[in-house]
Amino acid sequence: MTINNQENIKQENNQQKNESNIDKSINADAKATIVNPDLALAAAAQAQQDNAASHEQNDKAVPSIANSKVKDASQFGKVAVICGGSSNERSVSLDSGAAVLKALQNQGVDATHFDPKDQDITELRKFDRVFNVLHGRGGEDGLLQGVLQWFNIPQTGSGILASALGMDKVRTKQLWQGCGLSTAPFSLLTADTDWQQVVNMLGLPLIIKPVHEGSSIGMTKVNNLDELPAAYATAVQCGDAVMAERWITGREFTIVIIDDEAYPVIRLEPADITNFYDFEAKYNRNDTSYYIPCGLSTADEKHLQDLSLAAFRAVDAKGWGRIDAMQDEAGNFWLLEINTVPGMTSHSLVPMAAKARGMDFDALCWHILAQTL
Repeated sequence: MTINNQENIKQENNQQKNESNIDKSINADAKATIVNPDLALAAAAQAQQDNAASHEQNDKAVPSIANSKVKDASQFGKVAVICGGSSNERSVSLDSGAAVLKALQNQGVDATHFDPKDQDITELRKFDRVFNVLHGRGGEDGLLQGVLQWFNIPQTGSGILASALGMDKVRTKQLWQGCGLSTAPFSLLTADTDWQQVVNMLGLPLIIKPVHEGSSIGMTKVNNLDELPAAYATAVQCGDAVMAERWITGREFTIVIIDDEAYPVIRLEPADITNFYDFEAKYNRNDTSYYIPCGLSTADEKHLQDLSLAAFRAVDAKGWGRIDAMQDEAGNFWLLEINTVPGMTSHSLVPMAAKARGMDFDALCWHILAQTL
């Protein structure tokens, strides 16, 4: 991906008067607005240079082949990059798989594309290890993890328990609540739910979500009581389990975690700031803004990273993943969900955070795969 010049990074000083009360605490000198993923990488690269002293992560060695425990591609053996599948995230998974496959092959890894929709899963026995970018059901819900554990094949990412929990938004939130971690209030819905009672409990607006989907599939923002039945009908098409979650008005962040380290926080802003970071904004549009640095004070960013690490560890996640969170207008942080098999496409957030950490995409893929040894 081409890294553009610093002139492509627009300063958002002229936008401060339109920000919420939270923005008064932002270090304006540290903010940069990026309106597409290519420029986000440019911002990340510049942030690496300009903010080295202010970020704790930058004092650590940047993961690379030079300091990796794997020095030669032959140590990986034969690698299956598993992607595609039959979930609603198939297209995104195929894009992630193509990017990871190219990155590994660029570095001499004997890597092969593997799509379980077209290939017998038992063919995985031919491989020494698996790089998993099979997004959605079947790939990040514990099913694939169980098969690979049964086959005794090392795999990237989390195991059965964390994968199953992470794919279930309700049980993840219940676990976080039990651990004393702040997560947005929610309620399970059924066709017989009293919609007025939901509004009385959670207020308006609301966000309606399928419990077992990723990539914002099937989600709808609800502003009025009479919109709830249609939003439920949309979500239930993805499965019986549907939830309503309190809409947090404020700023949205994502926190990438690799090797139990929280990478530089990214702030997300859809072109329509009254809406949410939906499937189109994540994968198809180029007008979503990404902020690296995220605009938080050093103390607040560290607090959010620590909260995210606690959430990641609570579900027993391993290797790599991503936590999504909100900051409300009072400055409080709220956990939304965990992603144990994040996207690795041109629009994805893990490569952006890695770039801010000083790691290019090839090195990122090598580093994640090295976790299997």
